[in-house]
Amino acid sequence: MNQDTLNLIERPYQEIVDDILTAIVGGVVNEPILFDLKEDLYPLSQPASDVRGITGTQNKLHHTFQKTVDFLFSEGDNAVVWQTGGVKPDDETLFYVDYFGRDSRSPLSDINVGSVTRTLSEANGREIATVYQQINQAYLSGFVDTAQGKALDLVVAILGVKRKTKEFAVGLITFFRDPAVGDGNITIPAGIALSTDKGEATFTTTDSRTLQRGQVRIDVPMRAGDASKGGAGVVKAGAITKLSQPIVGIARVTNFEDTFLGAEDETDEQLRARAKAVLRGLGKATLAALAQVIFEERAKLTEVWDPNSPPSKQSDPGKVVLLIESEPERFPSLRAAVEETRAAGVQATLVARYVFVEVRVVVSSARPLTGDGKSKLVNQMIDAMQNYVDGLSSGDPATGEGFLKAIKEVKDVIPEGPGKPKIVDVIARRSEIGQPSAETLVDALISEITTIPSGDEAALRAALTGVVTEAAPAAPTGRRIPDRGLVQGPGGQRATDTEIEAGQFKVVPPDNNWFVVLDMEPADIVLRETA
Repeated sequence: MNQDTLNLIERPYQEIVDDILTAIVGGVVNEPILFDLKEDLYPLSQPASDVRGITGTQNKLHHTFQKTVDFLFSEGDNAVVWQTGGVKPDDETLFYVDYFGRDSRSPLSDINVGSVTRTLSEANGREIATVYQQINQAYLSGFVDTAQGKALDLVVAILGVKRKTKEFAVGLITFFRDPAVGDGNITIPAGIALSTDKGEATFTTTDSRTLQRGQVRIDVPMRAGDASKGGAGVVKAGAITKLSQPIVGIARVTNFEDTFLGAEDETDEQLRARAKAVLRGLGKATLAALAQVIFEERAKLTEVWDPNSPPSKQSDPGKVVLLIESEPERFPSLRAAVEETRAAGVQATLVARYVFVEVRVVVSSARPLTGDGKSKLVNQMIDAMQNYVDGLSSGDPATGEGFLKAIKEVKDVIPEGPGKPKIVDVIARRSEIGQPSAETLVDALISEITTIPSGDEAALRAALTGVVTEAAPAAPTGRRIPDRGLVQGPGGQRATDTEIEAGQFKVVPPDNNWFVVLDMEPADIVLRETA
């Protein structure tokens, strides 16, 4: 369901009544107008005597705007005027105007409270609003996050999950921090499976908890699993000691009190959390599952570092590093998919061969703009440069001419003359995709130096060269390393400030497997307004 359909369903009673009354007296109902932050005046399509109301989207939610506070009707301009400081629709969204026509000939004109016209309209509006609410409730009943009661039971049944009743024992399980890992926050998600030492009884956490910095332990609610219904789930204190999968930063678990029967049935929130945990566990959390989700996102997995790999490709316990090849525009969705697929408690780092480019620009606007309009123009310039970079393939350089051309094509930018766009600086950073461990490299160099006879410079040089060239790389971190050498002038040398300001430069990837990625924010563009 799209946002427009959702807005039609989520219609309050008073808004429906206002639409009916406006239509009865010959007015125009829900005339759509596209909102643009750069503009304050929005003409209506037909001559109007007054505006009755405006609805639209504000902060991605359905909103009714207030007359005189948020907007006014300018009869001379036959237009809606949005007020400075008032609430406005989201940029590039439709707002809907109800207004009275100047030349309306409707025989019905009395819409005051108590009139026959208004009473009948309110009665019809109540029935329509009830139907809208029923449709909306039926729609929400089809999703795990919004279904309630019996509807939620039916939704999670497709996963083989049933609501647990008071026949399932409950209790508290205590998670202890591992002092060797550090003192950061550790999240204990709902749905973590636990068991007694020999697996006689199983349990799952029912709520999410966070072990805060400095905390040594935390208690988390749990409930007996499906195989431990009734008395089988009642165990003594200290019996629950096993986690189904390790959690980074957690050393051990135990229950300080006996579990017991007699609790309430599983709540909707607990049932939702358990159903999501089951869904996450279906064929997930393995390297094969991570490789599959990367493939489904149309990317290529080139290298993997995990704790079970050979020493040259080994990562720390609880961590996995994935080096991929993917277009930059796909990377955010790819990273989200990997996060959804990884096992709870496992840190998955996604790294790609990207050169991040920050372009700092000075631009002049062709006309005076509102405050919000200036912000919109800056974002439009960033979007234009982003579209240019998105069109580049792997190995393609990004040129100063390409950036300037993209900026000049944006409406309201002065393209030529004294106020034309000027690039004042370019910063390039490349992804760190694996380098020899500094500690290992130093140890190897010292070892070689001590074994070479004193005074044999050729042997020492050969030995040190061998260590440097053969040192095993560490797992990539994905951090960004500044590299001004990637910003080159026309002759292939490092670009000068003069060449950068003239747009005569290009950002050259290290090889054909690297992509250029735009890394800008509004502060990188200085916008000067026309005098």
